[in-house]
Amino acid sequence: MAWWKAWMEQEGVTVKGSPHFNPDPDAEILYKAMKGIGEWPSTALPLEGWGFSCCVPTGTNEQAIIDVLTKRSNAQRQQISKSFKAQFGKDLTETLKSELSGKFERLIVALMYPPYRYEAKELHDAMQGLGTKEGVIIEILASRTKHQLQEIMKAYEEDYGSSLEEDIQGDTSGYLERILVCLLQGSRDDVSGFVDPGLALQDAQDLYEAGEKIHGTDEMKFITILCTRSATHLMRVFEEYEKIANKSIEDSIKSETHGSLEEAMLTVVKCTRNLHSYFAERLHYAMKGAGTLDGTLIRNIVSRSEIDLNLIKSQFKKMYGKTLSSMIMDDTSGDYKNALLSLVGSDPDP
Repeated sequence: MAWWKAWMEQEGVTVKGSPHFNPDPDAEILYKAMKGIGEWPSTALPLEGWGFSCCVPTGTNEQAIIDVLTKRSNAQRQQISKSFKAQFGKDLTETLKSELSGKFERLIVALMYPPYRYEAKELHDAMQGLGTKEGVIIEILASRTKHQLQEIMKAYEEDYGSSLEEDIQGDTSGYLERILVCLLQGSRDDVSGFVDPGLALQDAQDLYEAGEKIHGTDEMKFITILCTRSATHLMRVFEEYEKIANKSIEDSIKSETHGSLEEAMLTVVKCTRNLHSYFAERLHYAMKGAGTLDGTLIRNIVSRSEIDLNLIKSQFKKMYGKTLSSMIMDDTSGDYKNALLSLVGSDPDP
């Protein structure tokens, strides 16, 4: 089974890095791209009264930055960053921030973070300033494995000097706080795939009695079962629940809860049923309607590009009848669009 899993993972990756990688020339290309060194416009500018043409250096060469950073793996980008500092005495990420701007800068800087530090940053940013972006916290905590969550917590503490769990507790309240803290424990992992049919039936009955059967809802029963059972076990629970309640677990959650708690519970169910469908839905949500939710678009493309973005792309096409890249082309522009398309890669086969 292990070889098949590895094959699936490799099939899912859109950014595989350079097979003949050397960080030093890449660092030099980036340095020149941001300093106009050796970059000349395609047409020479004639100087009046002189018998020759003069060329002037251009500004930042964004395409060169895209060509290097979107075609290297994250591990390779970290090596380029080290080489950049060794050769030119500057921090690459800080130099990129000073040379770029807007959404393109946000995307390129996101690529430069090691994966777990990037997700820790997204969680930290979601809890800064006025109002908490609960959707970001829910998305990350409900869709990551126990190992990933442990690494994110470690990176969070190293970078921000505080506990992610304590910050979530300080920033949220009630049942939302409880479900987020429960998700953070990563208790849903179970690689064995073993399902106890008796326990699944009991869980389904308990969920029914905690919601549909009574006036009011026992939220903690929902939280405990959704956050502590494995995905394979929950799939069986959802089947049994539908037989007992004559409605899906999603419909019951929608009728029994509301707001961010409803969103958190539904996200757990969606990630349990099909993780790739969930991320396809998040990407579509970021681009549908007026305006683009660039934070959601950037985070999901960057964080899944070396995991399963190809599989998400296939699911996206099945669900929405159009390719992810076609929606990006319609919804974004300029260097930002070009960088996103480079990360997403070619369209899935029809």
